[in-house]
Amino acid sequence: MAASWETLAEEWAGNDSALIAEVDCTDDEAADLCEIEGVEGYPTVKYGDPAMLENYDGERSLDALSAFAKENLKPTCSPSHLELCSDEEKATIDKIQAMSLDELDDAIDTIEDKIEEAEDDAEKAIERLQEEYEAIMFELTERQKTLKKENNYSLLKSIYLQMEKAAEENSEL
Repeated sequence: MAASWETLAEEWAGNDSALIAEVDCTDDEAADLCEIEGVEGYPTVKYGDPAMLENYDGERSLDALSAFAKENLKPTCSPSHLELCSDEEKATIDKIQAMSLDELDDAIDTIEDKIEEAEDDAEKAIERLQEEYEAIMFELTERQKTLKKENNYSLLKSIYLQMEKAAEENSEL
């Protein structure tokens, strides 16, 4: 992916509305930025408003990255690009800009709490699914053991293999 990324960065060099860059999250100087942006694995590709980057989960080929960049790396409605906003979006921006820092902080905390709650709910659901999966697999294993024992499976296989070997030996003569 490194070569594709370098080529994409060259294609977008000097663009007034978008920047293709890389950050080395193993570098101590970048650690804070990487933590703020939630970078947990490498390479992580982010895009969008620098104040609210989103994860890119698409293909990593040059063609895919280039197509995505052309479609998505352009100015969008934001406080710094009000000319691109609808009247409804402008009203929302005005309402949010009228909030105090404490109100903004509370609103952000509320959303982050809801996100954390959603993540916790998902984690609990995954744990329940894992327990259900383990129960199903245990039941399957026990059923297989019972079927084999009740039907003399080991004995059947053993005799079959002996007879098969004898048939092969006879056919060689």
